[in-house]
Amino acid sequence: MAKLLKLPELVAKDHYMMTIKMDCPSIKPGQFVNIRTNEGTDPLLRRPFSVYDAEGDVIRVVIRVIGRGTEMLCRMEPGEINLLAPLGNGFIIENSGEVLLVGGGVGNAPLLYLARELKKAGSRVTYIYCARGKEYIFGENDFRSAVDELIIATDDGSAGLKGFATDVAANIISSDKFSKIYCCGPDPMMEKTVKLAHAAASVEVSVENYFGCGVGICMGCAVDTTDGYVRACVDGPVLDGRKIIWKNMPD
Repeated sequence: MAKLLKLPELVAKDHYMMTIKMDCPSIKPGQFVNIRTNEGTDPLLRRPFSVYDAEGDVIRVVIRVIGRGTEMLCRMEPGEINLLAPLGNGFIIENSGEVLLVGGGVGNAPLLYLARELKKAGSRVTYIYCARGKEYIFGENDFRSAVDELIIATDDGSAGLKGFATDVAANIISSDKFSKIYCCGPDPMMEKTVKLAHAAASVEVSVENYFGCGVGICMGCAVDTTDGYVRACVDGPVLDGRKIIWKNMPD
């Protein structure tokens, strides 16, 4: 079991932060937790969330409200919660020299913890943080303190640069100075980031497929790759972006 330490905190429009104390092994950047919304069967399925940050046995997760299940979680009172963790495979943490992180929307959530661990490993981290608008930006101060360079972009230009993540990334990636790129966000954004990356850069992406069971049984989160279908919840959610057979853009 785990314990919710305080009321979920509104950190951006439709986004809440949960602070949870876990009774489980330490969790790695890119892994996720699966939370039961209540003790009944409605909603039946747990909800998966990436880890925003972790310190000892305390983690923080960002929840974007998109339906009844997530609304219920954001109204939870402090106390015991039913949580499965750690789940999935996370990012590879190593000193890769110059690295680029690209996050879009709630896909920024798993990249803060990653950025901090990459810095500890010796990498220099440039981060492109993209959101629909200023009101959807969460944790800006956390990100600024965790990376060497933070570039904010919004679709409507209300904060930082105006444009999509890939518009900003296109100019930065073209410098060829990054040996590794990490990405999380909508599939079209991740797909284009992979295709923008120069041949020398490896690209790890955290896919946001819908997880039914979260433990590899239901096959509802299958991803088509050059190695065949893999299950995002147990083989991922972090995958080699160059091996994914993307569906949205022609080569």
